[in-house]
Amino acid sequence: MDHKLIPVLQPSIGQEEIDAVTEVLRSGWLGLGPKTEQFEQEFAKFVGSRFAVALNSGSAALHLAMDILGIGPGDEVIVPSITFISTVHAVSYVGATPVFADIDRSTMNISPADIERKITDKTKAIIVVHMGGHPCDMDAIHELAQSKGIKVVEDAAHACGAEYKGKRIGSTSEITCFSFHAVKNLTSGEGGAITCNTEWMNRKLREKRWVGISRDTWIRSSSEKVYAWQYFVDKVGYKYHMNDMQAAIGLVQLGKLDQLNGRRREIAERYQSELKDLEWIELPQEQTDTKSAWHLFQIKFKDETLRDRLIAHLQEHNIATGVHYYPCHLHPVYLHLKAIVPLSSEIWKSILTLPIHPNVTEEDQERIISRIREFKP
Repeated sequence: MDHKLIPVLQPSIGQEEIDAVTEVLRSGWLGLGPKTEQFEQEFAKFVGSRFAVALNSGSAALHLAMDILGIGPGDEVIVPSITFISTVHAVSYVGATPVFADIDRSTMNISPADIERKITDKTKAIIVVHMGGHPCDMDAIHELAQSKGIKVVEDAAHACGAEYKGKRIGSTSEITCFSFHAVKNLTSGEGGAITCNTEWMNRKLREKRWVGISRDTWIRSSSEKVYAWQYFVDKVGYKYHMNDMQAAIGLVQLGKLDQLNGRRREIAERYQSELKDLEWIELPQEQTDTKSAWHLFQIKFKDETLRDRLIAHLQEHNIATGVHYYPCHLHPVYLHLKAIVPLSSEIWKSILTLPIHPNVTEEDQERIISRIREFKP
């Protein structure tokens, strides 16, 4: 029996992050403040966008993206089904209808051909998800969206540090949503961000994340000191901002991101070289012109009956695995949409995520690989 549990995903936190939070706690400024602003500037610079707006979750980012694009009741938004439920909920939050498009078998990313089939007169946007950190076919998606006058929103929850045709994800579309949840490639404990390139989006996002308070109106109307307390709320907003404790963790993580992602890549490459001769599984491959962030390492089984047996076998040896994801269109809340996505409905039964995070040691990976190799399919 192997005693140490190897988790499938885990944050990689060191003394620097602990010190950074301590410094914020001692400063007396815990909320939305200077650290958050510093994180926004450095994150925007890192991904190559003009602006980054820091939020309290990736779900909040997706909701605000829908909100500022003016999507609402009567509109349709095309989404993949193999994704975390937040991608789809964001469409529901604004009263629009999610329309499920199928995926490409090899990448498990949304299929441009199926997006095209699902477009109607009501389609206002497409949310694409870079599954496991592998960028989608953005050229094909942008071309399609532009020809139909549809907005593209990237859900880059898995893709922090990933690249498409030499450009970092976060700079390739009008609006990109990130998650800094505990087990993401860059964590701030909890948190998220939107990157964008237009002044009006940046301004609108800042108002929306801070309960609709308009700084512009406030600054215009408060030249007199006595009214410095006064502010105006133009529209309904939300309590979605990041705080300085989260930003302090995020800044340290941003400094380490290339190194952390580099370690993920080493783990992925070792799995690929040491499991490639196993005929009963198919390994994930990086597409041409892309650089994955390797948030997940998802294997596929040629025979779906093997998956649950391997899960149990690895569990006996204290190795955790995951399934990303049970399709969103099969959850009771979305069954009424009667999605037609045959590949998504099938493929989830044969996918499994192996442990991949910077804390996986050489010995841990040795153990995972040998336990998989000894399995009798």
